[in-house]
Amino acid sequence: MAPTHLSPALAATGTYPFVKLDQAKRRLAEQGVELIDFGKGDPREPTDERIRRALADSLTEISSYPLAEGLPELRRAVAGWCARRFGVELDPETELIPTYGSKEAIFLLAQIVVDRDGGRRLVVTTEPGYPVPNRGAVFAGADVVQLPLLKGNAFLPDLDAVDSEIWKRAAIVWINYPNNPTGAVAPLEFLSRLAELSDEHGFLLASDEAYTELWYEDPPHSALEVRERGNVAVFNTLSKRSSMTGYRSGFVAAHADLIAALKQFRPSVGTAPQEFVQRASVVAWNDEEHVERTRDAYRRKREALLPTLARKGVRLAGSAATMFLWLEVPEGDSSEGFAGRLLEHGLIVSPGTFFGPAGEGYWRMALVPTEEECRRAAEILEDVL
Repeated sequence: MAPTHLSPALAATGTYPFVKLDQAKRRLAEQGVELIDFGKGDPREPTDERIRRALADSLTEISSYPLAEGLPELRRAVAGWCARRFGVELDPETELIPTYGSKEAIFLLAQIVVDRDGGRRLVVTTEPGYPVPNRGAVFAGADVVQLPLLKGNAFLPDLDAVDSEIWKRAAIVWINYPNNPTGAVAPLEFLSRLAELSDEHGFLLASDEAYTELWYEDPPHSALEVRERGNVAVFNTLSKRSSMTGYRSGFVAAHADLIAALKQFRPSVGTAPQEFVQRASVVAWNDEEHVERTRDAYRRKREALLPTLARKGVRLAGSAATMFLWLEVPEGDSSEGFAGRLLEHGLIVSPGTFFGPAGEGYWRMALVPTEEECRRAAEILEDVL
C-alpha cells in the first residue's frame, strides 16, 4: 500500500520540542528515577472552587454546539476585565471573541490574515520564543522571519535593526510579553512604537499576553493600551491567570473588522469553548482574589530556588514576570548538555534551544512543581552545580 502523502509543512515544523521532554521523562521513570518537572509550563495550582462549581452547575442534560461568537455574558465579563485591568473600553459585541484557549487562535491567525498570492505573505516572530506562531504561519503557507531577543536589548526585538522591507511585506508581527521563555516585560513606549509601525506599514500587530497576570513587582502593560495608535490584536487566556489549562478558554480583542473576519472563519473550524466552560470563565474573569493567590504561590516557589541558584553563580536573566526562570548556562556548558546533566539527577528543565537558536546559553525552569518540590530541587541543585 502506498504511504499517505502528507503536507510538507508537517515535516518542516518537525517534532514539537516538549514531546522530547515527555519521552525523556518516560525513560527515567521506567528506571525508577524520582522526577521533579520544571519543563512544561502546565500549572498545577488548584482551579478556584467557585470556577469549578460554576462549570458543574452549568452542565445540562442536553448540550448544543457552542456559537463562535460566544455567550454575551462572557464577552461582557472580558470587556469589564480589560477596562479594570488596562483602562481600555472594548465593545463586547464587535471587538471581542472567545477562543478555545489562546494556542489554537494564535496558530490559526495566519489563515485569516496572510495573503499568499499578494504582497503580504510574511509573518514576523521573535526567538527564543513560543513556537506556535511560527508553526501556524508555515501551515498557512507564509514566509517567516524571526527577530532575535537578546539580553543586551532587555529581550526586546531591536526595531531599529529591522529592514524597512520586512515591515512592508509583513502581514503579521507577533510579540509575546511578558515573554515566554525569558520572562521579560515590554515597556509601554516599546508597545506604542510598534503599534505606530503597524499603522505606518499596514501590518497586524498580534500580541500574545498569556502571562500578563503573573508578575512579581509591577503589573505589565498590554498592547490594548496602544490600540488606538495602530492595528492591534491581543490574545489572552485563563490558562495561566486562573490555572485553567484544561478548560481551554481565552479571547481575542481587536478592531471590529478583524473580529468580523474571525466570526466568519471560526465556525468552519469549530473551536468555540463549550457553553459550560464559558459560564465558568465568566466567574474567572470577574474575580481577582484567586489570581492574587496564584501570584503569591509562584512568588514563594521562586524564592525557594533563587538563593541557591545565586549562591552557585547561576545568573538570572529577564524573569521579571511569568511563571518562568530564564537562567544562564554555566560557562563551558551548552544548553542541551546542561539540561541533560540535570535530567540525570531527576530535574527536568528546558534547554534554551527548545525556543530557537538565540536560546543557546540559557535554560528555563517552569515554576509548576509544588513549593515543597521546589525546596527539594534547591537541595539537588546545591549538590549538582
